[in-house]
Amino acid sequence: MNTVQPIRDPAMIEEIKEFFQADCERNRMMFVFGINTGYRIQDMLKLRKRDVMGDHIIMTEMKTGKKKWLQINPTLKRELKQYTADMSDDDYLFPSREGKNRPIKRDMAYKIMRKAAAHFGLKDIGCHTMRKTFGYHMYQRTKDVTLLRKMFNHSSDSITMGYIGMDQDRMDAAMNRFGL
Repeated sequence: MNTVQPIRDPAMIEEIKEFFQADCERNRMMFVFGINTGYRIQDMLKLRKRDVMGDHIIMTEMKTGKKKWLQINPTLKRELKQYTADMSDDDYLFPSREGKNRPIKRDMAYKIMRKAAAHFGLKDIGCHTMRKTFGYHMYQRTKDVTLLRKMFNHSSDSITMGYIGMDQDRMDAAMNRFGL
């Protein structure tokens, strides 16, 4: 399995949103949803409109089997309201064009992310990039690794720091200051 990186640059995040907007609203919403929730792609794809209309998203994670409550932030709430306006409650958030009321599959989500990566010349980008981007920016704003560890259900703060790319950032900064 390839290791992916978070998107660290906020300007690049906005460019990717614009790229997806021009391509497909569903793809843009998938990206916006992923970077605002930190959900794994398999958990995102199973969601329907009815799951995201309250103040919280309540779900059982597929990987861990743990129940998770996540408050929908104001940015995502606004985006979801507009995106789901013409959907019925049973519609999947990220519908496939194949078959009636089916979500896209994980491999299609990966192709969507790879299309943006190719367009912008980004490396180490995949579906998990959205989750890591959420984590990276949540940490940058809160500096609370323990909170983020709990949100991700990680076993230690050090795992979370490595996961969101902070270890790499610190090594890069140290090397920039180093020289003999």
